[in-house]
Amino acid sequence: MADKALLQEFEAVVGADNVMSAESDTHAYSYDAAVLDSVAPAVVVRPTETEQLGQITALCNKHGLPLTVRGAGTNLSGGTIPSKGGVVVLTGALNKVIELNTDDLYAIVQPGVVTAKFAADVAAKGLFYPPDPGSQAVSTLGGNVAENAGGLRGLKYGVTKDYLMGISFFDVDGNLVKSGSRTVKCVTGYNLPGLMTASEGTLGVFNELTLKLIPPPQAAQSMMAVFDDVQAASKTVSAIIAAKILPATLEFMDNFTIRTVDNFRKAGLPTDAAALLLIEVDGHPAQVAEEAEKVEKICSEHGARSVDVARDADHRAKVWQARRDALPALANLKPTCVLEDATVPRSKIPAMMQALDRISKEFKLTIGTFGHAGDGNLHPTILTDKRNHDEWVRVEKAIDAIFDEALAMGGTLSGEHGIGMAKAKYMEQETSRATIEFSRRMKKSLDPKGILNPGKIISALLD
Repeated sequence: MADKALLQEFEAVVGADNVMSAESDTHAYSYDAAVLDSVAPAVVVRPTETEQLGQITALCNKHGLPLTVRGAGTNLSGGTIPSKGGVVVLTGALNKVIELNTDDLYAIVQPGVVTAKFAADVAAKGLFYPPDPGSQAVSTLGGNVAENAGGLRGLKYGVTKDYLMGISFFDVDGNLVKSGSRTVKCVTGYNLPGLMTASEGTLGVFNELTLKLIPPPQAAQSMMAVFDDVQAASKTVSAIIAAKILPATLEFMDNFTIRTVDNFRKAGLPTDAAALLLIEVDGHPAQVAEEAEKVEKICSEHGARSVDVARDADHRAKVWQARRDALPALANLKPTCVLEDATVPRSKIPAMMQALDRISKEFKLTIGTFGHAGDGNLHPTILTDKRNHDEWVRVEKAIDAIFDEALAMGGTLSGEHGIGMAKAKYMEQETSRATIEFSRRMKKSLDPKGILNPGKIISALLD
């Protein structure tokens, strides 16, 4: 519980109605979507103007209070789990689209704007914002930048970092830092937008974001390729890319996930299939027709027993709803759902699928796998019950094994979920001690007291 004098300082900035310290309030913001222990903050503060962010940050720094900024709390690596006795700052009320420029193709937004709503607003103006994380219905753009969120369209269109043109943020002293531009080209000073992307709230508090927009594709064609062999489906992914075709989306689902999704929503999926590839090509109508024909042929040549081409918009929507149902359907089966995102080069997907099957059997665990096969970003999802101590020990060993395999194949710890608290211990394994020390010195320089989201990425190494 925060003392009265401290609460009054925050109330002077945001008003008494926007400062919460009751146990029921602090508990609500003590956890996020990661399977980690909850930690209740001392205070939850809800600014209604971005200028208040700077004042709050300065107050936290003055008192040495850990500060964790929280959007929707959907991240899966513990990035928004606060520190004991710290302050959680909610950005939900900072949800204005300040400018949506259809001539120069950019938008300026506050950090609390919801991703899907923003994409819909952009589409209504005849433009396209491609990043589409699975949590887009509730996740915020500030959180997307903080985690460098990806999504189904990452293969062709890239991820959040590819659309961040400029940023303004508050440093620990509450000063407003600005970098980037509304222009297509800008090399004025250090690339601070790049530095802040995937920083997980450890280097500054976001004020405004300038995001790139693009024209939408003129046409799109979706299809579902059905395979009786997981390895055949995995090899087909590489074959499509090798044919110089870059689909907008190229997704994978294994048999366990297929059956679970079909039970979840009665989607009419082929529940006897070993694997599905869900594919969409887009662009100029003539290009789409040509590439769709080539993809269908490649799938057939690599063992697909059928390729179901979407007949219309409703059919297309049904295909992609099935893919988006993967996580909620799997999570519905057991009390604890551990969703990972170890990522490998595309050519290593067949080997990674074999490794996941071996790990599942070795540790006697149920693992459903789906994900963005086109960019090598698989989501092995372990279904368990954390209250079962013996099983949880096996889960932790399986996670270690998954990361060991991914890194041995030249992959990475995270394609889109971030490092947070969950993966910090693996950082040196992928990078180097020198990388950790360089990052530590940078963090220490920008945040001497270590108040900005401590314990995330490399922050735990500051001591």
